[in-house]
This record gives sequence, structure tokens and C-alpha cells, in this order.
Amino acid sequence: MTHPLPQQNTYSHRLAPTPLAPVQIDASDPPIWCKLEFLNPSGSTKDRIARYILEKAWREGRIGPESTVVEASSGSTSIAMALACAQLGVRFIAVMPEGVSNERILIIRGYGGRIRFTPKDTGVRGAIAETQRMRQEDPGIFLPCQFSNPENSDAHRLGTAREILDQAPGGFVDAVVSGVGTGGTLVGLFQGLRDAGCPVAPVHARPVELSGSPDVECCSFSCRIPGVVDSISTIFRSEALPGLMTIEVDDSDAIDTTRQLIHRGFPVGPSSGLNYRAAVLAARALGSRAQVVTVFPDRMERYFTTELFRPMQCASD
Repeated sequence: MTHPLPQQNTYSHRLAPTPLAPVQIDASDPPIWCKLEFLNPSGSTKDRIARYILEKAWREGRIGPESTVVEASSGSTSIAMALACAQLGVRFIAVMPEGVSNERILIIRGYGGRIRFTPKDTGVRGAIAETQRMRQEDPGIFLPCQFSNPENSDAHRLGTAREILDQAPGGFVDAVVSGVGTGGTLVGLFQGLRDAGCPVAPVHARPVELSGSPDVECCSFSCRIPGVVDSISTIFRSEALPGLMTIEVDDSDAIDTTRQLIHRGFPVGPSSGLNYRAAVLAARALGSRAQVVTVFPDRMERYFTTELFRPMQCASD
């Protein structure tokens, strides 16, 4: 049985377009067109996939007023799912590795979501395994499965990419750059732009850890850029991204770039610094006339107690 969306739901998955802004930290760098996704309702680009997946499931009758949504996510997806579930009037449980920042926990709980923690050393894989175990115990649980659900990339293919085409000067893009957690952003943007006739190059921004200590979201290449993880997604695969380029960025450089963006009035998290720095390198490689687009995925408030803000905490005015 299908369900009409509840009256308290004030948004649809067609969110208001976020700005596409030219950003240039250094005068010697090419300008980069940056999609300001931190301006979405919950503060991240994950609002797009949460709303698209859950509202589609609601309309198709796969979830309803008595449903419980459970998702494995250590950050922005859990927050976005908590907000969307609050507006749909359904229960939400985030399954997260121990050690995530307290800001994220408080935001999820503020939206009425519950949290189940998994051992820190099992990372996101352990959280995914726990959601599957919960589903076996209760078949009525709905799992969005952000790391394997093609509706993740569809949300960007059908929504974000079309906004970019409307906003980019001349309606064309030479390259689209993104770090990869689920891979939905990069795959969806590339496919949406390509299907509209843009001969666009997909660029994977890959952080490389040269310093720092292990953190909750540690993966095989960097532990310091939250939300950017390796070898988990089935959405991110080479056949979905023909001509894929990979640009490696020192994770310390990514964090420093994030601080520079914040100082210039962009209230962003570490993945934005990664994306911007990789986009600059891509633009240099492609030539001065290349129009390169990237994404600023989330807001800075969920990182106040992390490494990103440590210098500000110690500063004396």
C-alpha cells in the first residue's frame, strides 16, 4: 500500500537548489566552481539521498508511520536520515562506531533519533554488519543501505547534476571532483552531467595520510578526513566512471585548506578542503580554461571537538 506524504513534511526530495560559487583561495590558483551543499536543511549533501530514498520508499509503501529506519553512518548520513525521519514521523536508529564526535551524537538525538554504538576498531564495516543483524531480528526494519543502494547516486544524477547544469556558466563542466565515501556524489554527478552531453572527466579526490594518529573512520589511505572511506561502497566502481582520474591530496593539506575556507567565510568540514585542493590540482592539469566543479559536502559545527578546530581552541585573542 502506498502512502501520501504526511502533512508535517515540509520538504520534498526536490530540495531548494544550493548555490554554485566560484572560489579562489590563492590568486595564483584557478577558480573552482563549488556547490555549497552545507546549505541543505541538515547541513550536508546527505539530505539529498536521505530525502530521495525515504520519500520514495514511503510513496511505494515500503515504509509507513510504524516503520523503523536503521542506517550505518558515522556522520552526515545519520544526521540527514534523522531529520528526514523526524519530518516523516518514523523512528530512526543510527548505528555508529564508538568515538564519533559528540556534536554528531547530539544533533541526531535532537531530531529524535536513537544511536547504537559498535566497536571502534570495526569501523563502518562493523556498523554495517550490525544493521544487517538487526534486520534479521526484526524484518520490519528498513535499511537505506547507503553504500550499496543505487538510489544514492540517483539522487545526485536526477537532482544535483541538473542544478549544476543550470548554474554553471555556459551550462558545461569539464571535470567534477569529489572524495569518496559511498561514491554516490561522484557517480551521480558524473552520470547526470554526461547524460546531458557534457564531456566531463570524473575525478576521485583521494586523501593520503602522511601524519596524524588513527581515528574512528580510519581506512587504508587516510584516517583524518571524516566520511571518506575506502573499499566499502559497491556504488563506486570503475565501470560506473569511465575515464576516472585519481588525485591524491596530503590529508594535512586538506585540513589546512579547510581552515582557510572557514577563514574566508565558508563554514565547512574537512572533506570540503580535500575536494577543493584536488579540484585545484585537476584544473591545473586540464588547463586554464577548464571549468571544474566540486562539492562542499557539510558544515563545520559537527567538527568543533575534532582536530580541525584544535588550533582555534588553543588560540589566544
